[in-house]
Amino acid sequence: MQTSLPQSPRLPDALSHGVADKRIDILRAIARTGSISQAARDVAVSYKAAWQAVDTLTNLAGVPLVERAVGGVGGGGASLTAQGQQLLDLADALDEARQAVQVRWAARQGGTPGPTQAAQTAYARLSLRTSMRNQLPGEITALQGHDRIVRVVVQFGEAGHGGDHATMAARITQESAELLGLAQGMPVVALCKATAVRVAPAAGAAALGASPGNQLQGPVMAIAPGASGDEVTLGLGGGVQLVGFAPPGCGLRTGQPAWAVVDETAVVIALPG
Repeated sequence: MQTSLPQSPRLPDALSHGVADKRIDILRAIARTGSISQAARDVAVSYKAAWQAVDTLTNLAGVPLVERAVGGVGGGGASLTAQGQQLLDLADALDEARQAVQVRWAARQGGTPGPTQAAQTAYARLSLRTSMRNQLPGEITALQGHDRIVRVVVQFGEAGHGGDHATMAARITQESAELLGLAQGMPVVALCKATAVRVAPAAGAAALGASPGNQLQGPVMAIAPGASGDEVTLGLGGGVQLVGFAPPGCGLRTGQPAWAVVDETAVVIALPG
């Protein structure tokens, strides 16, 4: 366990990325069972993924959340610190507040159960706060495991040129896939920095190299020339846009077809909400 953390709790930070994954569930299971290994089994993740979840939450909170006991008749165990219990209490309070909002919404709508799925999805996407320019909502169409890495394929937007849906793949660790509970058909958001996206005219796509990463094509929607590179926005269909950079003076024009390449390791998968 980490021992050099600041002692001023930042508990809300530990929940600022949403509680849609299994990290809070793991904390609950530790509090209930007194065991990391049993908590991992109860939440259906590996022991390593459970510790990764604890470490991530601890880093976000800025204080230790779990105490580990070594040895003893029972072979050791784990328990929540006072701050760990406070984090669970805060998570419960947020859940109650969310339910109260849904009740008020239903009353205002004359008994309608709650916001439409589209409205809920839109709000969940807007709740993401990140410096990553590209935030592409989509649906998982494939999960391909190899060794300790999982390749997550996300489809987004409507069919574009040639009738094909735009797709983007991300490579993440097996533990991250477990903690997010990723599954085929699940709605997610694919994130990547604009500076990680290389753009070139369709006629000069060879300049991007024979990259094994994501290769996407679309018309240029906007371009902002710059001394260090031209910022280019591509349309991928269905209102989805991808922002990247082309070499300065690349000659691209609005409406012209272009290619974009982004390495699969540069793509982050997030859960809305």
